[in-house]
Amino acid sequence: MDKLIPGVQPLRAARLFYFFYFGALASLVPFLTVYYELVGLSGRQIGILTGIPPLVALVAGPIWGGVADVTRRHRLMLAVAVAGVMGTVFAFSRIASFLGLLPVVFAYAFFTAPIVPLVDNTVMELLANRRGDYGRQRLWGTIGWGVVAPFVGEASDRLGFNWLFYACLALLFLALLVAQTMPVSQGGLKEPFWYSLRRLLANRALVLLLGTVLMGGMGLSLINNFLFLYMQRLGADNSLMGVALTVGTVSELPVMFYSGRLLQRWGAPRLLAIGLAAYVVRALALSWIQNPWLVLPTQLLHGPVFGLLWVAGVSYASEIAPAGMGATAQSVFGSVMFGLGGAGGGFFGGFLYDAVGPALMFRLAGLVVLVAWFLLLLAGRIEARRALTGPPG
Repeated sequence: MDKLIPGVQPLRAARLFYFFYFGALASLVPFLTVYYELVGLSGRQIGILTGIPPLVALVAGPIWGGVADVTRRHRLMLAVAVAGVMGTVFAFSRIASFLGLLPVVFAYAFFTAPIVPLVDNTVMELLANRRGDYGRQRLWGTIGWGVVAPFVGEASDRLGFNWLFYACLALLFLALLVAQTMPVSQGGLKEPFWYSLRRLLANRALVLLLGTVLMGGMGLSLINNFLFLYMQRLGADNSLMGVALTVGTVSELPVMFYSGRLLQRWGAPRLLAIGLAAYVVRALALSWIQNPWLVLPTQLLHGPVFGLLWVAGVSYASEIAPAGMGATAQSVFGSVMFGLGGAGGGFFGGFLYDAVGPALMFRLAGLVVLVAWFLLLLAGRIEARRALTGPPG
């Protein structure tokens, strides 16, 4: 993995990709539910459209990861995936009906599923014995999101909603250029794929990780998909929504930057528990807000929630993965957090949004995650005690 971009080290290329790709996502993803409502969709239809992508990703992510590990064509698959996302974003800009959007949403989910796991796996392999520094690399995705977010919200107010699609396409194109030269992992399997997959899925530590990020993913999906609609009901405009995105993004920076020290001091399981606890506080606080400007302080908790869950999850998945199964492990982790968790948050959020309103929706989400937090802590202690004493008999 030598220098593949003139004057740019491999990790710098990965940081560039994170910057452009997450900047592209910031141009579109947070505003999609607003777009759906703008074209006349109901809360339940919005819930279906926001629930489909993570559900598709739940299946598509591990398939992409497994094929990449078996064929060792990681770089080609990354380029195909980014190009596919560009095609679906263009389709979004031309379709405004629920039935027309359904296949576009399916395709969008299919092509986005492998992108971050492939790049995360590459970064973890490039870091080798310095894997605790992953957060400092992923930090550039946060910076990309933060740089783009405040501009796109204001620009869409002035230039119209379609401007968001064009900004997203431009940034995806830059990400595609970097992907052509980025040193995507070419690691191969050391043993038969199905044997390695069984070993991976039978790991008790992985089961606890997936249970934790499932609850975190559901909670994050509910906030990500419905926060802007909630703010809109409270009287916020797109500019304030862009500011809210920026505040949330800034809150990630210290978490990502110091993630190596946090992992070394506390370990991945404890950081996952802290992330869930921060979510409970954030969701309950949102449920009592009456002024849209008060959303901004709650956004400061986004970093401890998302940052800790993501950094600890990527680190733990990389540690657990058998040799040559890195992309598969990252895909399984990402698919459960943003696939199954994201689908659950989208579907249940859409139902609750119509049935009880956004405030009570957030309150119920916080209470459900609180119960799950206690159960996962208990399961973690039981597993830790079992690891110390060994299996019975």
